[in-house]
Amino acid sequence: MLPLHLLAQTIPFKAFKHYPFTKSLCASAHGSKIAWVLEVEGKRNIYAASGPDFKPLKLTDFSKDEGQELTSLSISDDGQWVVFVRGGDHGGNYDDNVAVNPAATLQPFKVQVGTVPFIGGKVKFLCEGDAPVVSAKNQAVAFIKDKQAWVAPLNGLTAAKNLFTTHGEVSSLQWSPDEKSLAFVANRGDHSIIGIYNYVAKSLKWIAPSFTYDATPCWSPDGTKLAFIRMPGSGGAPDSLLKNQLSPWSIYTVDIATNKVTLLWKAPATLRGGYPQIEDPTNLYWAAGNSIVFLSYHDGWQHLYTIPATGGKETLLTPGNFMVEHVVLSADKKSLTFGVNTGNDPLDLERRHAAKVSVDKPDMQVITQGAGLEWQPVLTGDGNTLAVISATAQRPPLPAVISLKNNPSAKMNLIGIDLIPNDFPLNKYVTPKQVIFKSPDGLSIHADLFEPTDGAAKHPAILFVHGGPPRQMLLGWHYFDYYANAYASNQYLASLGFVVLSINYRLGIGYGYEFHQPENAGPAGAAEYQDIKAAGEWLQRQSFVDSAKIGIYGGSYGGYLTAMALSHDSKLFAAGVDIHGVHDWVRASGMLSAYDGKYEKAPDYAKALQTAWLSSPVSSIDTWQSPVLIIHGDDDRNVAFNQSVDLIRRLEKKGVLYETLMIVDDTHHWMSWDNSVKVYGAVADFFVRQFKK
Repeated sequence: MLPLHLLAQTIPFKAFKHYPFTKSLCASAHGSKIAWVLEVEGKRNIYAASGPDFKPLKLTDFSKDEGQELTSLSISDDGQWVVFVRGGDHGGNYDDNVAVNPAATLQPFKVQVGTVPFIGGKVKFLCEGDAPVVSAKNQAVAFIKDKQAWVAPLNGLTAAKNLFTTHGEVSSLQWSPDEKSLAFVANRGDHSIIGIYNYVAKSLKWIAPSFTYDATPCWSPDGTKLAFIRMPGSGGAPDSLLKNQLSPWSIYTVDIATNKVTLLWKAPATLRGGYPQIEDPTNLYWAAGNSIVFLSYHDGWQHLYTIPATGGKETLLTPGNFMVEHVVLSADKKSLTFGVNTGNDPLDLERRHAAKVSVDKPDMQVITQGAGLEWQPVLTGDGNTLAVISATAQRPPLPAVISLKNNPSAKMNLIGIDLIPNDFPLNKYVTPKQVIFKSPDGLSIHADLFEPTDGAAKHPAILFVHGGPPRQMLLGWHYFDYYANAYASNQYLASLGFVVLSINYRLGIGYGYEFHQPENAGPAGAAEYQDIKAAGEWLQRQSFVDSAKIGIYGGSYGGYLTAMALSHDSKLFAAGVDIHGVHDWVRASGMLSAYDGKYEKAPDYAKALQTAWLSSPVSSIDTWQSPVLIIHGDDDRNVAFNQSVDLIRRLEKKGVLYETLMIVDDTHHWMSWDNSVKVYGAVADFFVRQFKK
């Protein structure tokens, strides 16, 4: 049982967390059909709508907060079925398709592929499995089970079956245009191979096997060729652990009949030219006009490029100082939609808007503008409507549609506005302000400032540090549910009279390559910590802040930097909440076991070990004085639970005041809504007790 003072804080926060959250927006290849996942109080369900009115229809009825996510949402090309996966934790670093059980059910729900008719009807779970791809012509869905390829009928009338069994881990299933073949990747540890399974002849063929990692198979529109990405296989002499390394990659095409391989494009041999870190499931699109489109960072920003499939020079489709993410190729393969952090307002660097570009020329349009945020844009199959997820600084994310015909202002029509509960405190949500300050080495650091409206002359302040670290907090709601939790938490803290500064430190996205991939960061020197300290000192200088009452909190990488702040600068940061943070880089990085059974080691191995240790909060326990609340779930699949157990034992020995909140059987992402309310309610309660006694 939580103490009464904690309950008193948790109950009000529940109102701030009482919002619908929309994700996984998708469209059918034909007509004007869209579908999405909506979560309310942990109840995750699938909704669908069709043009021209786009009236939402609830397709599933999962009525309990069981912590079972819905992912891999798609609509069959004929528009008859919605396919999805229920269960697992697909934001994890490992075991993403292993069952989770935060609701303490006697038998946890196993990760399964499900279908439901688009017009509504009975949900059928076809089989345990993950990563489904639909074949409308075969009325079947292929998916991964036990690291192999399986198939089941969409109607679920007969049992699923294994298509083939091969060495390694199968992934990246892709139906051919005629849906008679299935391309896939077989990862075999130090290399990976692309294969094709002939669904009619029931035979296997290996495509251009090599001593490399081949990935992302992409069919040509006529089905005679594949494009794929090739990277070096693992091995070779160990290189420096403390310097950023080149990550070479190339794009190849292969004629399936002859297995003739052609190098189409080779990334520049620069740090910028390395394979980009992207959230998108693929980075290769064979588009209309026999062109191939891909994302690259080699001009300093994550941009789209196009190149003729016959060879030639690549063309930059999206020039400018902004990033591109969440790319979707239209059904007619003539254009791409995506999210950008640019628009007609300089503050759009801290937002997301929906954009569109042709596959063969740089005619990009930012379709949505203004102070709102829009992400995950998709074109309907008929090309007449752009669907997005839309939010503001106050209103939580909802689906919206924009007619692309006779709509010069790109007016959005929201779907499901009535799903926002009447008790959701829209009027309590403030509009965060952009803040920019300098780090000690001269780097410009961006942050979002949440100011309380209570009229007090001075306020205690809280620095929020996001995780990832390749993330960017925005001037409004975030498109990831984990960071939507944090946004609601920051708003709640502001409502309690705290100034909150949400920092976008180096290692994050949105500000170019050098910001995203700095030297000497993380276990190689923790260069990003100077941004955290600079943010605390910025707060300290503000006339509206009580400089003796500055706290810090964050989760994951933000938990790591919170612990760094408390262990290095307790005089600046008077209290903190460390949520599932990394505390010992030597253990977390696996550096001690990386060279087991090998004679050679990296030339700077000894120095790298020492640097990783000195970049870890546990190396500075002797200077840790500030009280801390440590929160961790013991089914964490991103940061080992022992990272917090170990830290606690060290704090005990040092005599540092600490509190703990252990969440049983939940993961890094608080799959249970009740647990997320408990966690962020505890954050607020801790800071109230520390700074508002």
